[in-house]
Amino acid sequence: MREYSRSRRGTCSKVRSARLADPVHFGELVLPHLDAAYNLARWLTRNSQDAEDVVQDACVRALKYLGALRGSDARPWFLTIVRNAFYDWSRHNRPAQEVPDDGTALDLTEDPTAIDPEQAAVRSSDARVLSQAIERLPDAFREVLILRELEDLSYKEIARIANIPIGTVMSRLARARSLLQRSPLLHSMHGGRVEVTHELS
Repeated sequence: MREYSRSRRGTCSKVRSARLADPVHFGELVLPHLDAAYNLARWLTRNSQDAEDVVQDACVRALKYLGALRGSDARPWFLTIVRNAFYDWSRHNRPAQEVPDDGTALDLTEDPTAIDPEQAAVRSSDARVLSQAIERLPDAFREVLILRELEDLSYKEIARIANIPIGTVMSRLARARSLLQRSPLLHSMHGGRVEVTHELS
């Protein structure tokens, strides 16, 4: 699945080379999770350049607080920093001009050789509509949906990242799915109903 993901290794390169005393340690802990970080930031900011800025800031913070990481599971730790960087960015930059959706947010199609062109066109259209519906969700609901359905994190990991109880994670996730099901944008999909977990898989 392509999602909003792409290679982010250049995003932290200046930070790594200019300010990091242990580039090997930083690289081992943070670089493997740059795609997930950008994916989360892109969904939250809804803007590619803003997502780059948020991830860059998150890299600086990760460098600063690298010693605070306990254990070997750096992914939730780094995504927590990305989320916090987004909310700090949001307080200073909202409302921001948003880039219109280009239809690449989600890649829900299978191998193009395995489906006919008409089916591929329908799925591509569904992907664009679903992306737009997700982007209209409030931040609190959108982040848990992305972390659960696209990043495949556990409720416990999401609770840690969002700094909320697991029960709140579950209720927000249910609310996000409910809002998507009732979204006017999705009424044209699958007879007015869409299985969110299926479409995002």
